[in-house]
Amino acid sequence: MKVHCIYATVEGQTGKIVNFIADRVRARGDEIALFDADEADTIAFDGVDAAILAASVHQRRHPRTFEAFLSAAGKELAGLDTMLISVSLSAAFPEGLEEAGEYVTEMKMRTGFEPDRELLVPGAVRNNHYDYFAMQVIRHVVLRDRPYDAGVADYEFTDWDVLAAAVDSFLS
Repeated sequence: MKVHCIYATVEGQTGKIVNFIADRVRARGDEIALFDADEADTIAFDGVDAAILAASVHQRRHPRTFEAFLSAAGKELAGLDTMLISVSLSAAFPEGLEEAGEYVTEMKMRTGFEPDRELLVPGAVRNNHYDYFAMQVIRHVVLRDRPYDAGVADYEFTDWDVLAAAVDSFLS
């Protein structure tokens, strides 16, 4: 099976997720090519069986370049099996799943793209990347004062086992 993975990462967690997926696909004996949505204007889909599309959410939106790619490549993607992976902190908590789903719904409305499968994946907090104001927004608005270890440089909420199972199921 030949898989294209088109992604957009802002702070790096989606990039880490995409590399995890690539390792998983290759371990199955399948072929995968990775494309950053910022540089995805000349992707050829000839001979491709499936596409995994992954992007993070910031301020309720996936990156504009990712959404522009989905809009522009909709016809090509419609002929493939597709899985959309939406990475957000809202997906890390049961009470945030509905909101995380809204991000995907809003993106689909803007782009006209309808994936075959959708997966809401919890992201990560990069404590060393934020100034004081940004940390307060993350703690009190995004995480809504839920506990997490702020002393850790990178605090991951991503459930790698759930992600692995979803990718395996999609590729089966």
